[in-house]
Amino acid sequence: MQQESKFDKNQLIGFILIGIILIGFLVYSNNQQKQAIDEAQKSEQQQIKSENISQNTNDKSAPVKLDSLAQAKVELLPFSNDEIEVKVSTQGAQLREVRLKKWTAYDKDTTIHKKPLYLVNNENTDFNISFKDKAGKIINTRDLVFTPSTEGNVTVLTANLDNTSFIQFRYALKGKYSLDFQVVSKGLSKITSQQDAELYWNQNAIALEKGKSQETTYTEFRYSLNDYSQTDYDTNGFTEDKDKIDWISVKQQFFATILEAQNGFYKSKGTQEAERDNPDYLKNFTFTSIVPIQQGEINQKYTWNFLPLDYDLLKSYKADNGDSKQFSYNIPFGWMKWLCIFYLWIYEFLSKFGIAAGWIIFLMTIVVKLVTSPIMYKQYIQGAKMRILKPEIDELNEKHKNSDPIKKQQATMELYRKVGVNPLAGCLPALIQIPIFYSLFRFFPNNIALRGQSFLWADDLTAYDSIYEWTTHIPILSSIYGNHISLFTILYCLVLLIYTKMSTSTMQAPTQEGMPDMRFMMYLMPVMFIFWLNSYASGLSWYYLVSNAINILLILLIKNFMINEEKLHAKMQENKTKPGKKKSKWQQKMQSMLEQAQEQQKQIQEQKMNQNKNKKK
Repeated sequence: MQQESKFDKNQLIGFILIGIILIGFLVYSNNQQKQAIDEAQKSEQQQIKSENISQNTNDKSAPVKLDSLAQAKVELLPFSNDEIEVKVSTQGAQLREVRLKKWTAYDKDTTIHKKPLYLVNNENTDFNISFKDKAGKIINTRDLVFTPSTEGNVTVLTANLDNTSFIQFRYALKGKYSLDFQVVSKGLSKITSQQDAELYWNQNAIALEKGKSQETTYTEFRYSLNDYSQTDYDTNGFTEDKDKIDWISVKQQFFATILEAQNGFYKSKGTQEAERDNPDYLKNFTFTSIVPIQQGEINQKYTWNFLPLDYDLLKSYKADNGDSKQFSYNIPFGWMKWLCIFYLWIYEFLSKFGIAAGWIIFLMTIVVKLVTSPIMYKQYIQGAKMRILKPEIDELNEKHKNSDPIKKQQATMELYRKVGVNPLAGCLPALIQIPIFYSLFRFFPNNIALRGQSFLWADDLTAYDSIYEWTTHIPILSSIYGNHISLFTILYCLVLLIYTKMSTSTMQAPTQEGMPDMRFMMYLMPVMFIFWLNSYASGLSWYYLVSNAINILLILLIKNFMINEEKLHAKMQENKTKPGKKKSKWQQKMQSMLEQAQEQQKQIQEQKMNQNKNKKK
């Protein structure tokens, strides 16, 4: 006799562990392969760069000689106001330092963990405009040494291409966080016959936050298209975007370097890749576009914006026609942006009373739980009904033990209809909470007002908290868990385990053989969250900790003071005696599906019987 297959928890656990080991091995192998490829590419790029330098140095016909840089005087020109300090080099007219004066970056090597915050430092940014002369040689502005002069509040950097031709970069501070610059030429038609030059911008994003893995996740290209009518982002790369790009930003977790073009960028390409060799950097970004040469000259206006990602500040940036420049898109609030903005409004309102950030989160949690408490009440009611009904369900299953599964399911649905229970009624309210869960997941690590705010043992609520750290790299474990232990995460998972124990008390075991027990899956969730949240914002773990503690209190309140299970049971039994109770839409749909399945099964049985008859003949 063939034995019935039964669900084995040990087998499921074994499959999960084997899956984790296989995934870990694949991740480790993939990282090793990527590292080898990156090293080979860097070696090849370095070789090409050396060959190009050698070729340009030995070519006497080139209009700009690289060895002239050693003879020219190179200096840094400062631009400063109350918010930013910028230094531009006369070599290439390039940015060499950008410091936000009122902000600090995380420093793991000092006791105060603070250091000046630079978006540009140590030549991590390269901006270049290149074109070919009539002899076919490439001229790069990065290779030119410019002579500075001033015209009012404008600093003019001029590089001669020959005795009558030159190219200029004209810089001027604009507002609090912006640096306007214009690229103009004179006599360029004598040097080149090209219709377009190429703009090249490379930036290696500097690590600024404590939680580097989290910061890397939120570091990416973001840009606006078609006169600020569209926005988009990129985590890999884009090629030859046909639309007009208004601005392109290297967006980090809380700061962004935004490059604007007054006339837009066309035929643009962008690439980005994670920085694996230098722990001081996050990702390397490269952006290219064309620079039109109109009537034989370059005349283009650009703006550098070095911005903290403060929502109100970003919303204040307007185009000439008064429309928003959509800079606020650099804050990745996601598809529930309006809900994140609502949280932001609550946070800013409460912070005006001088309340510490951690306690503001506590109060916000209470507000959210009060709003969602009717959902929890309905969930618990449905769970209690299912638990009360469990003896009758068990009796029905035993009665139809050897019956057709579809008939058994029909009998179960009929019982639900008579007592007035909808098994999905508790699930649907839970779906309503998904947007809340998602928006909070986005809000806490992207709210700059929480950056650097300490609470209890956490020194920054937008980064992970740690009670113990280690420097030894443990393969697989370090990549999926990290090199620290977050106490907020552990406390949250413990409270979640208690809440799961209480909430699953109303859940039934699977009524059919071979079906997984969802209670087991729910107990698995706290274990998974230990890994998922260990390196995430401690403010989020603190919120979840408080939220689940409140959930436990609400369950106790509902169970002991708001629900009388004896009266609920009596009401369900009374429903059985009421004739002609109308089926709900869900019950009607389920009944229709079961009837269709029964009809299909009947047809299959008839086909088998006909086949057997034909074989006998």
